[in-house]
Amino acid sequence: MIHAVRPSFDADPAAARDPGRGEQAAAPVTIEQLASLSHEFRTPLNGVIGLARLLEATTLSGEQRSYVDALRESGEHLLGLVNQLLDFARLGASSVEIVNEEVSLEDLLRGVCELTAPRAIEKGLEIGWWTAPGLGRIRADESRLRQVLLNYIGNAIKFTRSGGVIVSAAPAGPGRIRLSVRDTGPGVAENDRERIFEPFIQLDPRVDAVSLGGAGLGLAIVRSLATALNAAAGVDSATDGGADFWLDFPAAKAGGAPSRNLARRRVGVISPCLVVREAANRQVLARGGEAAGAAGLEAPPADAEVLLVDHALAPQAPPDDRPAIILLSPEDRTQIEIYRQRGFAGYLIKPLRPGSLAERVLAAAGAGKRKESLDDRIAPAVALGIRVLLVEDHAINALLATAMLTREGCSVDHAGSGPEAMAAVAVGAYDLILMDMRMPGMSGLETAQEMRALGLSTPIVALTANAFEDDRQACLAAGMDEFLVKPLSGDALRRILTRVASGWSPATGQHQLA
Repeated sequence: MIHAVRPSFDADPAAARDPGRGEQAAAPVTIEQLASLSHEFRTPLNGVIGLARLLEATTLSGEQRSYVDALRESGEHLLGLVNQLLDFARLGASSVEIVNEEVSLEDLLRGVCELTAPRAIEKGLEIGWWTAPGLGRIRADESRLRQVLLNYIGNAIKFTRSGGVIVSAAPAGPGRIRLSVRDTGPGVAENDRERIFEPFIQLDPRVDAVSLGGAGLGLAIVRSLATALNAAAGVDSATDGGADFWLDFPAAKAGGAPSRNLARRRVGVISPCLVVREAANRQVLARGGEAAGAAGLEAPPADAEVLLVDHALAPQAPPDDRPAIILLSPEDRTQIEIYRQRGFAGYLIKPLRPGSLAERVLAAAGAGKRKESLDDRIAPAVALGIRVLLVEDHAINALLATAMLTREGCSVDHAGSGPEAMAAVAVGAYDLILMDMRMPGMSGLETAQEMRALGLSTPIVALTANAFEDDRQACLAAGMDEFLVKPLSGDALRRILTRVASGWSPATGQHQLA
């Protein structure tokens, strides 16, 4: 079902108060003009951020690394402001189209948490998620729910100095679901909880005397989307401190409840971080098991069959003779074999996935297959020999993308325009085409359409600075298969290359990969 709702906020409050002001003002800027202007901002910003990321992967002194970190963070902050301004303007200028389709809540929460995990890890934070027992698939607008969650999670990471962020989905009454993003940050005073959802409103933009900045638009965007979804959005105090931002929305169940394959299994979770303990405990419960937690190795849960132990505790061995599984972040992948030698039965990658958690727990308890599947977040590069045509008119962006592709073992040909790309596919065979959407002359959309008209079946992935639903729909309508948002994320690019190496299959649950 598709319906459209027009957000109600006024883009020019001053003009509304003074009608004469509107008559004297210049003609309003159109959304198309704003999009074009924002593209001109984002193109050099993508270059700055991408080069900073490449520099971070080189050998740097401590002082140099601090400078590069500041450069990247400043660029990402400015890029976020540009994106929010355009998003806000779009919502205010046109109807919001709502497309209700089947949505897996587990896939939705897993996708947004894994997408934002690198930002959390950079700040030394944990991020975890869970869904309530029995919640499976629903009918809702996945892209709008994802947009709300990304705004909430970005806000939570920004204002949280230690601890982490927990994302959850649970019933909120008959026919309604509540999405919640809780953090361990400073919280929001009760008399500010309504005001912060207004456009351009910021509270104290400093945490521990560090200026965080921002335009005050992220929560205004959430409120507009909530109106379009016939939902309610707000913030409460989290039970353990911090803020609890939530969205209550109507949704019909569509079946597909997760398996309860941990029924009658008891799992102990040992981590100094409450976020990790809660995420693991709740995922065990959702799979039908029982869970207990502990903050340290000295007193592990007594009645657990299998123990999950956080790498943050630096364990030299399992706490006792019960099977133990080590919990690692993706960047800790080199520790897997070390922990095997110390006697651990397996590993899990954070943020935890309930399917993998259940599989590893059953295997450790002797009730499942012993050969564990490799987590795709730590899989080695699988792009050796993959032939990629990179269609990108901007030299710096082409340099960055080529460096990232080459690092993954790809063979890269570069075309600087649509006609050059058409000439390249006429004489060469490629496993993947990465296509910039906005190029002078023949655009990426037009180039993709012409390639498909000629019968080319090679996967085409758009490269775009615009992370909006209508951009995704335009890509798909032109015959493209997926799209990546610039500046390119190494994790998102690896996921695309992994799919190419595996024979390419349609994505599930998440169309936007970065």
